[in-house]
Amino acid sequence: MTQPPVNPAVAASLNLRGAVDLSALKNTRPAPAATAAGNGADGAGGQSYSVDVTEANFQDLVQLSAQVPVVVSLGAAWSAQSANVLAVLESLVAGYAGRLLLGRVDAEVSPQIAQAFGATAVPTIVALVKGQPVPLFEGELPHDQIERYLSELVKVAAANGVDGALGANRDGADAAEPEPLPPLHQAAFDAIEAGDLAAAEAAYTKALAEMPTDGDAKIGLAQVHLMQRTAVLNTEQADVLRRRAADAPEDLEAQLAVADLDVTGGHIEDAFARIVGFIKNNFGAERESARVRLLELFDVVGVSDPRVAAARQALARALF
Repeated sequence: MTQPPVNPAVAASLNLRGAVDLSALKNTRPAPAATAAGNGADGAGGQSYSVDVTEANFQDLVQLSAQVPVVVSLGAAWSAQSANVLAVLESLVAGYAGRLLLGRVDAEVSPQIAQAFGATAVPTIVALVKGQPVPLFEGELPHDQIERYLSELVKVAAANGVDGALGANRDGADAAEPEPLPPLHQAAFDAIEAGDLAAAEAAYTKALAEMPTDGDAKIGLAQVHLMQRTAVLNTEQADVLRRRAADAPEDLEAQLAVADLDVTGGHIEDAFARIVGFIKNNFGAERESARVRLLELFDVVGVSDPRVAAARQALARALF
């Protein structure tokens, strides 16, 4: 199967340097790296790709996250939800056959790790990519939603140069090579990996010109546009935009900018509600501009996402 475009809602998390303070764990005693996969659900060839994590071996996972994405499951022994989510994660990670590593953390046994990630509830699922934290989700989710999170994580990690595999699974008989992307899609993907969003935009635009029904190119272009709009904003500018949007609900530019920030930060419902609210209370050209942007963000999040379905209904009510 071809590799779809990267979801910037997850990609943006890779830029949150300092959002989680891992410094308190830097001086803990590392365990041998060879023990980093040895007591979880088995993957291809009986090899395990999950490990119990404590402060003692946490730095091993941080280092391994430069090779493969590391999913960290913060749970508790008394929590049935933690056990349920962990079982799903172990099964799904095993299916990636070394392209993901799962770290199991008992938040009560290793509270320092939970505090470092800012976890306030269990289960909390985060990831590490190149040593940087990527928040995923809290609580218990259906199997298919967890599967989508892991799929997006793998794509985002690959876009940031983390696409290795633990063990020799990629060259093994059971490792099926993915079908190559169409040339323009591959060019866009390579451009995103290189940080050249203008080149990625040009590649997806050309792909759509050649085939207007190319759904993946449409989604990729929407995602690149979101990356372009948010990449230039620092924390101070984002705070100014949020204050401006709060003070001037009729300011379309501010409302759309904050909706972009909410999507990249994972606050999907807030972003959709903000734009739907603007559409409900405004008319004319600005209303249409808001509607077009909302449809583009639907593409970014994914048309099969239940939050998109709910927002479509809210949009219909606002329009009619």
